[in-house]
Amino acid sequence: MIRFDGIRVDYGDFTAIHDLDLHVREGEFFTLLGPSGCGKTTALRTLAGFITPTAGDLHVAGRRVTQLPSDKRGIGMVFQNYALFPSLDVYENIAFGLKVRKEPRAEVDRKVREIAEQVDLAPAQLGKNLADLSGGQQQRVAIARALVLRPEILLLDEPLSNLDAKLRAQLRVQLKDLQERFGITTVYVTHDQDEALSMSDRISVFHDGRVEQVGTPEEIYDASATEFVCHFIGDASRLGPELVQELSRRSGGDLDPALPSYVREEKVRLDVGPGTPTPGALQGTVRRRRYHGLRSSYEVEVLGSLVTVMRSEDGSARPEVGDEVVVHLDPAAVLQYGQGSAVGGVPAVASATAGAIR
Repeated sequence: MIRFDGIRVDYGDFTAIHDLDLHVREGEFFTLLGPSGCGKTTALRTLAGFITPTAGDLHVAGRRVTQLPSDKRGIGMVFQNYALFPSLDVYENIAFGLKVRKEPRAEVDRKVREIAEQVDLAPAQLGKNLADLSGGQQQRVAIARALVLRPEILLLDEPLSNLDAKLRAQLRVQLKDLQERFGITTVYVTHDQDEALSMSDRISVFHDGRVEQVGTPEEIYDASATEFVCHFIGDASRLGPELVQELSRRSGGDLDPALPSYVREEKVRLDVGPGTPTPGALQGTVRRRRYHGLRSSYEVEVLGSLVTVMRSEDGSARPEVGDEVVVHLDPAAVLQYGQGSAVGGVPAVASATAGAIR
């Protein structure tokens, strides 16, 4: 559906995007994820036609669009601040693009009311001023204005970043539902890992103008391809050589203590008392506890490493700082990174033979 072929974007001596190759499939929710300044918004704006690439080509639905103006690409866009017209009411905002096209008045009215219903805007809201709407309602107006033109592709540039945490969580679900209802190919830009993991069919992780990894949320999280992705997505503990050596001994030598090694906190289990014996059971000492409501995170010192473990607050016995506990760490859950070829200057994943080890 969408292909970036060797796209490079330069601003004088600075290269914002380095030889970007990406393929977005028809109908999927594809997210460009990364920290501020990594190139994700530049890639989106290049696709939209707001930026002309220095090199490379863009293809949409089999046609080359690299030099086409933005209004000829069949693309709708929702901006971070929605870019609505404050002097116009909801109806006029949604109708704006149709009127620019000089569509008949009756057709404009039909399409505006139809799209408003589809994005859950009540007829009574069409005559309201934008100032009278909530943040979530304004977002739906912006989406309706983009979708009323029936684009092939919808681009969303951090549309939830200006909302409070509770509303963001609600609108993630609604936005994904809308995308699935319309079946429209969607490219979404965010720096929020939770958004990307919960909403996306696939994710492309950007770093310094390059793509570190492309994959499903599960692939990105469980099999992070580079050290940068491992750090940026979720929380992971770095394991010291002594602990890795012990895990390697237990797994038959599958781990190299000399390589940077990490484990996701959800992959580790903590028992108060002896617990159930497992191959990865290790003695440790609780050094810190942080309360998160339904769960608490524990920093446990194990063979010179601080390993973070998440534990449910279910009313069972709770370890305190200084307590001796048993940590269960499956060697197959360890992510290792080598010094071979690099992606974006970050070490590539080391080869390994054990299950989930990467």
